[in-house]
Amino acid sequence: MAAPELREIEELRRLLRHHEHRYYVLDQPEISDAEYDALMRQLAELERKHPESVTPDSPTQRVGGAPREGFVQAPHSSPMLSLDNALDEVELRDFDRRVRDLLGHDGYRYTAELKLDGLSLALRYRDGVLQRAITRGDGETGEDVTENARTIRSIPLRVIDGPAEFEVRGEVIMTKKAFERLNAGREPDQRYANPRNSAAGSLRVLDSTITAARQLDFYAYLLMAGGEAMFDSQWQSLDRLSGMGFKVNVERKLCHGMEELVEFTRSWEPRREDLPYEIDGVVAKVDSVAQQRQLGWTAKAPRWAVAYKYAAEQAETVVESIEVQVGRTGTLTPVAQLHPVRVGGVTVSRATLHNEDEIRRLGLAVGDTVIIERSGDVIPKVVRVSGEGEGRKEFRIPSSCPVCSEPVVRAEGEVASRCVNPDCPARLKESILHFASRGVMDIDGMGEALVDQLVARGMVKSIADLYQLKAEQLAELERMGEKSAARIMKGIEASLGKPMPRVLNGLGIPFVGERTAQLLAEHFGSLHAIAEAAEEALQEAEEVGPKVSQSIQGFFRAPHNLQLVERLREAGLQFTHEIKRKQAGPLAGLTFVITGTLPGMSRDEAKELIEATGGKATNSVSKKTSYLVAGEEAGSKLEKAQALGIPVIDEAKLRELAGA
Repeated sequence: MAAPELREIEELRRLLRHHEHRYYVLDQPEISDAEYDALMRQLAELERKHPESVTPDSPTQRVGGAPREGFVQAPHSSPMLSLDNALDEVELRDFDRRVRDLLGHDGYRYTAELKLDGLSLALRYRDGVLQRAITRGDGETGEDVTENARTIRSIPLRVIDGPAEFEVRGEVIMTKKAFERLNAGREPDQRYANPRNSAAGSLRVLDSTITAARQLDFYAYLLMAGGEAMFDSQWQSLDRLSGMGFKVNVERKLCHGMEELVEFTRSWEPRREDLPYEIDGVVAKVDSVAQQRQLGWTAKAPRWAVAYKYAAEQAETVVESIEVQVGRTGTLTPVAQLHPVRVGGVTVSRATLHNEDEIRRLGLAVGDTVIIERSGDVIPKVVRVSGEGEGRKEFRIPSSCPVCSEPVVRAEGEVASRCVNPDCPARLKESILHFASRGVMDIDGMGEALVDQLVARGMVKSIADLYQLKAEQLAELERMGEKSAARIMKGIEASLGKPMPRVLNGLGIPFVGERTAQLLAEHFGSLHAIAEAAEEALQEAEEVGPKVSQSIQGFFRAPHNLQLVERLREAGLQFTHEIKRKQAGPLAGLTFVITGTLPGMSRDEAKELIEATGGKATNSVSKKTSYLVAGEEAGSKLEKAQALGIPVIDEAKLRELAGA
């Protein structure tokens, strides 16, 4: 490629990055949309002529690529912990008192930031280029959503002024306007529930072109290197992030004392509806990083930060009727049908009542006026009865299932009433939806409308029947066609390759969710071994107690469930799971924690070396830690290791121990 064209490509990229920052981060555009589009087309045409010039950080790479099969798991550089909540000013002042007592003085300040209602994301950069984007997940491990994150315009693909390796943590949100556009034109029963859930779902779709179309936004709140904060204070970190081109919320304040913090929280509660995005409170952090380290962490949250949560939004309305829903385990759940009312910008017409005992506790009857509360939930809840209606009618859970008319039972000691008919259509629908859902068998396109038709027409009488469906059958259904049918058949076929823990989770055994299914699979190695295990043997698996073991045994004792399992085996689903044995090697039995920046390898490479030679790499220093591997800019982990007397080694010593 000729040098002039290369210079033109680089100049176009520089211009487009500049205008993206002006438009998406600063909200101060300098050119029109048409002029921006023209520059983008010019760059795309040059890159088409010279495909060897395309780089991952080019502005043309934000449109999204081909759909993927799934997401891979990725470990965090340090735990992404949740925050403890303060639900009122009393609890906020209690938090401040604990900080003062632990520090032994009141010489500290708080950085107060609006608590955006979104989902956390960690961005890793190397040599200024975005390398990975990882969701919070369980705090230790998240999902690699890099391709989707590239489509978010407020996430820089390249950072000019930054260290060699760094990490940015922040919040992905969907603005109110973007949420309204997403729901525009949809039928009421097909509209998305709220911006937070929509943002989470949009970031985790397998087709990044969908993410690009959803117009998500990203606000940064922490700058890190080597798993630790880079600056002496949170306020400095926010300023540096802004200077590096990241979008940082301007609605923040450095508070010199508790009264300023309380004033900040009070000032924003009545104004939150005026913001372009949803918030559910204020996050307060001790500003000094040195003081943060002194305060430390509990197992779940830092002691130096708290989330002050605003009261859930409430409204008054009338209960017009109470309907009963039947779930996949047969549980009957009463749901209040309400006179429609606006709560927090959303029209609400339903609220969960949980169970019959909750209705008795509320003293609720049909016709009563009630206070309902919404705090981002799909179905709000009834808080209390504010007035009794004329001609009010008391509610009782029916003695027979409202769907199949079979008996309803309530076991001693339980609050739930259940339909005992395993062939109940309502149970079957919920079972299919659970089985096909993302994170289980992930059958794309298997939604409520399709499942309703499959069950109503008798095409599916068991989840095993999904594997007997034909494309031509699906194509004849309403709102279906050959392309949609082919997509669903492809999803069904792909589900045959899903690992055994997903199959076990998909069976819908009460109390056996994703994590328990994984632990059982790793302990027993096959679904048949789990089915045949005694209660005592089941309880030998990690986190499995008497309640879970009884539920598993009860499931596999039922003849119709055994028949279902056998049909799924015959269909070709995965019934075995490789049990990971501890690998022998020079580091066998040793546990390592890595901190700081290593000179000759990344943290991920160091972890791979440790695990490949039989060791274990974790994120937290404890008495069980064998060695701390410390690089440059090591922080609180080094201090904790020294305090516990844990040996501290460098990269060279790690390589020596590993025999590398």
